[in-house]
Amino acid sequence: MHPGYPSNEQFAENGFAVVPQVFSDGQIQAITKAIASADTSSSTFRKSADLFAVRRFLHEIPCIQPLVLTKELMQIVETFAGKDYVPVKSIYFDKPPESNWFVSYHQDLTISVNRKTAAEGFGPWTTKPGQFAVQPPLSILEKNITLRIHLDDTNGENGALRVVPGSHQRGIYRSETIDWQHETETACLVPKGGVMLMRPLLLHASGRTTNGRRRRVIHIEFSNQALPEGMLWSELLT
Repeated sequence: MHPGYPSNEQFAENGFAVVPQVFSDGQIQAITKAIASADTSSSTFRKSADLFAVRRFLHEIPCIQPLVLTKELMQIVETFAGKDYVPVKSIYFDKPPESNWFVSYHQDLTISVNRKTAAEGFGPWTTKPGQFAVQPPLSILEKNITLRIHLDDTNGENGALRVVPGSHQRGIYRSETIDWQHETETACLVPKGGVMLMRPLLLHASGRTTNGRRRRVIHIEFSNQALPEGMLWSELLT
């Protein structure tokens, strides 16, 4: 195991971990250059005063794939999740200095698929540009893993994620039912070039930016789960 990796036991218990120094400054520069040169006219690009976001990120900017899906990144996925995991959803977030919004505690309960079908255990459904979002059976969410590549130093002053360790083991866990007498909160501080990995069922929240520094993150979800016949992961790379 890489000396910078946390243990599998820690990840299994807490539902998250931070691996520093996965991407060098040169790699980060190449990634940000590719993003800056992308055509942003597609409906999957969202640009406003307080947010720049790209849904279907790996598809919308194909040249980014080899820069992001490096051998080391995929080794992290295999180490903490297992074999045969592939990217199934990707989003890029740029939270600029003037942004002051926050996201309250939640779990990531939906996946992105290519079509709406009457599959047992799947629902409710929502429509998004070029894809459908649906809540799948718990068994799929329990096995999926998310990696968040940080293009900037992220701390408690510029929107670092706050998480409830171990909450991924409690199934569907509504934020309004959190018992803070028994739960704890941890801020996930990630240096530039580092990667945070987490289970989708982990309760997490994002704070406001207070130090005037941006926070750029590439969010990629991985799975090795087969979907019902007629349904495909909408962002599966071919």
